[in-house]
Amino acid sequence: MAGEAKAQSKLDQIVRVIAADMVAEVCSIYVQRAGEVLELFATEGLNPEAVHRTRLRVGEGLVGEIAAHAQPLALSDAQTHPAFVYRPETGEDPYQSLMGVPILRQGRIVGVLVVQNRTRRNYTEEEIEAMETVAMVLAELVVGGGLIGADETAPADGNAILPVRMDGVQVNGGVALGTAVIHHLDVAIRQFVAEDPEAELARLDAAVGEVHQNLDRLFGSRELAQQGEHRDVLEAYRMVAADAGWLNRIRDAIRSGLTAEAGVQQVRETTRLRMGQISEPYLRERLADLEDLAVRVLLQLTSGQNGATALDLPEQTVVVCRVMGPAELLDYDAHKLRALVMEEGSVTAHVSIVARALDIPVIAQVKDVLTRIQNGDTVIVDGDNAQIFVRPSEDALQSFQETLLARNARREAFAQVRDQPATTRDGVSVSLNINAGLEIDVPQLHATGADGIGLFRTEIPFMVRAAYPDVAAQTALYRTILDQAEGKPVVFRTLDVGGDKTLPYFASETGENPALGWRAVRITLDRPAMLRQQVRALVRAASGRALAVMFPMIAEVAEFERARRILDMELAREKAAGGKLPRQLRIGAMVEVPSLLWQLPALLERADFISVGSNDLIQFLFAADRGDPRLSDRFDSLSPVVLAVLRDLVHAANRAEVPISLCGEMAGRPLEAMALVGLGYRALSMTASNVGPVKDMVCALRLRPLADYLGTLLNAPDHSLRDKLRAFARDHHIPV
Repeated sequence: MAGEAKAQSKLDQIVRVIAADMVAEVCSIYVQRAGEVLELFATEGLNPEAVHRTRLRVGEGLVGEIAAHAQPLALSDAQTHPAFVYRPETGEDPYQSLMGVPILRQGRIVGVLVVQNRTRRNYTEEEIEAMETVAMVLAELVVGGGLIGADETAPADGNAILPVRMDGVQVNGGVALGTAVIHHLDVAIRQFVAEDPEAELARLDAAVGEVHQNLDRLFGSRELAQQGEHRDVLEAYRMVAADAGWLNRIRDAIRSGLTAEAGVQQVRETTRLRMGQISEPYLRERLADLEDLAVRVLLQLTSGQNGATALDLPEQTVVVCRVMGPAELLDYDAHKLRALVMEEGSVTAHVSIVARALDIPVIAQVKDVLTRIQNGDTVIVDGDNAQIFVRPSEDALQSFQETLLARNARREAFAQVRDQPATTRDGVSVSLNINAGLEIDVPQLHATGADGIGLFRTEIPFMVRAAYPDVAAQTALYRTILDQAEGKPVVFRTLDVGGDKTLPYFASETGENPALGWRAVRITLDRPAMLRQQVRALVRAASGRALAVMFPMIAEVAEFERARRILDMELAREKAAGGKLPRQLRIGAMVEVPSLLWQLPALLERADFISVGSNDLIQFLFAADRGDPRLSDRFDSLSPVVLAVLRDLVHAANRAEVPISLCGEMAGRPLEAMALVGLGYRALSMTASNVGPVKDMVCALRLRPLADYLGTLLNAPDHSLRDKLRAFARDHHIPV
């Protein structure tokens, strides 16, 4: 590397040195060219004439597999690997073993380094590590040694060979294929100084009035006619549009001598600067509403039409944006709109609520999406797995179409067995319920054939409102949920705010560790009026019907008793006022804080039921922030530690004859759900889209062999039991 030889000569020497030192018959270096193609640049042992002739696509063959996954690969019998591809010009057919490592620079693949042996060889960890060290040094030669043009080493995403894949956060499930339309509406202002301020004020008033009429037409569309939280969102947006303070600031700017357009733009810029510094998620999302309004008024002032409605949209449109207001989404033709992808945004963003009402897939928090997707790109949106594929190859498109057909076939199959119980082949029934948080989620209870709502997150309706809902508003909401459930059980979890879930009208304190801080029942016990009003509304909403209330984040039995006393006070209050009490009342606790594990006997004496919140419980067990990508793969929900804790919980509940359920993400993944049923869980609550796959798994399962097998695994020192459980499912023909 330090010598004066040319780069190609250095590569030729390096492969000879490595082959000799590794006692390998072959050493080869592949360099990535433009178009995600791996070209053989140097080899010792293969046919020399194959150099610069042999090319592999990323993902093709074992070399392409290493590049696609950016992970080392060591195989004692390479030719039996499903990804093996034979290239006759290389003369590599005598070689059985292969070990390769990616050549990485700044987290990007620039090549692959490979050795091969004639005989079967088990490469050691030390050998793989040594090759990775060499590859790290080689990366500098590949990038800076003049082997290929600088334009080929520049980062480039996507081509006709390999799609770009991006990950985000699921807002609404579903899958879609369409053409990207970048949402970026802006207006060029040509005149800033006004000659007649009064005339400009009149122009502003006319434009604002026209915007209000346009909004009325949008909000009255057939797609949004039904009631739900999206109506609250649109009404809140309408209030923002009529905000006197915002309009008065624009009028003051016009009176200072600006045109109407310049006045709107000045207030827009100052608002963006002021609110852009705010870290509070809800307030940052309200900035999107104000941005939308400013652009609408500007468009009205300059052209009299809205930019999105004027666009000639593709028949299948995937809107890509940084963030947008709810009315902006409605500007797009609903018959052509297939999906929404946002660089920012969240589940509770106003545009997200409206998109869910339109029932389109939505993915938020997709990093750098606006720099990696261009107008006209073909985009696959997988809302179920929060993934996006950009500019996919023909193979990828065909795979998507096959996946879509299979998905539709499975949905039809699930629909046919929707009303059948989830019962194992040996006759054990499992109750499958859905998690919900909005009115628009509740119809899925009947569409999926679920047994009930195992977790209704009451905080989400609070988060999408501009003001704290009073008792009457809460009562109306909970009554609607119970009405729509049509007699199926609903478990209402009391407010779980704080941490990353903030209310716009409530001054929360984040602290250094929000997940461990002032949140959930800790807030409502410190501010008992909040809890009293909520449980009062729940009692009134039930009015002679069954009611189940669950308190979150209970860390000790004393907290549960305090919360229960508040509920008892409201029951006494309602009785004294002559109100109709619930026909049946069940009071439960979430088990998600590990300290509660050592007070289970006392809790089970007092609770009518318990529900395991596996997301937080696992996070707290491993002291690992589940939102930190550096830790996302470090701990597994199917580790012996987690399963042993869950087993002890279900055994304790069964001994006390107290119903127990689990409502975390584990419940909705068929493999994890299989393990839970094997441990003894007979009630699971999950995202509605997962009910069908989990029911499919349950109906194919024989419980006794699984329970016996699990009993042999829980004391194992393994990091995870995932592979063993998957093998069990495969051997017993259980779809997971």
